[in-house]
Amino acid sequence: MTALSCSSDSEMPERYGKVSSELFLSEGIKQPLVVGLGGSEGGNAWASDRWKTAREKFTSNGYAFLALEYFGGPTTPEALDRISIDSVFKAIKEAAMHPQIDAEWIAIVGGSKGAELALLMASHYSDIDCVVAMVPGYASFPALTMGANTSSWTYQNKEVTFVPMPWAAVPDAIAHDLRGAFTTMIEDSAAVEAARIRIANIQGPILFVSAREDEMWPSSEMSDDMMAYLKAHQFPFAYAHITDPGGHVEVFDYFDDVVKF
Repeated sequence: MTALSCSSDSEMPERYGKVSSELFLSEGIKQPLVVGLGGSEGGNAWASDRWKTAREKFTSNGYAFLALEYFGGPTTPEALDRISIDSVFKAIKEAAMHPQIDAEWIAIVGGSKGAELALLMASHYSDIDCVVAMVPGYASFPALTMGANTSSWTYQNKEVTFVPMPWAAVPDAIAHDLRGAFTTMIEDSAAVEAARIRIANIQGPILFVSAREDEMWPSSEMSDDMMAYLKAHQFPFAYAHITDPGGHVEVFDYFDDVVKF
C-alpha cells in the first residue's frame, strides 16, 4: 500500500511549543489535578461555557481542573501539526505547582485527538497517574493539514512516528468520510504497530469511552484493541471500556462515570 510522502525536514510551525491554559480550583488544599484536552476543534474547549457543566463535575468533587489549549488559539500553533507533547506536559507540571494542588496526583481527560495526546503523553511521562480517553485512537496519526504528511506530535523535538495516509484513503478524506479514511489507514497493520501508542507504559488506571457509530474514526474498535493489548501485557492497573451505541460526541454524556472511575 503506497502512502503519501512524509517529511520531517520542514521547519516547525509558527508558535511551535506554545500552550495556553486556564486553571479552575475547588475548595481546600491538596486538590488532585485533572487536565482537560480538547480534540480537533482546537482552542480551549474545556474553558468554554459549553463545557462548564462537565468541568464542574470535577471541581464540585474536590478536584482542580486545568483546561489546556495546545493549538487553534491566538497564542498557540494554528493547526494540529507537530504539537510538542513536552511543552504540554511542562504546562501541566507548572500548573501542579499551585499551592492548593497535590502535584503527586495528575489525571488527564482527553477527547478524540486529545485522547490520542493524553495516551501518548502518559506513555512517556510517569507523573501522569490516570488517563480517561474518550473516543480515542490507538496510534499516532497524521497532522490535521492539507497534506497530512507530518506527525500530529513531537517528542523531544522529533516527530512521533505516525500511521501515514495511503492514496487509497484520499477519496474518503476528500469526501469528508473521515471514518472511511481512518479505516483504510489502519488496514496497514505494520504501520499501525510502528505508530502504536505504548499504553502499557502508563503508570496508572486507564478508562476508554468509545462510540460504536463513531463517524470520525473507529474509536470502539481501537478501544477494544487497546483493552486486548493491556491484557496481553498484563497491565497492573485498573482499565475499563465504556461503549456508547451512538456517535462521536454522545460519549460526553458519561462524565458521571468518568468521575466515579
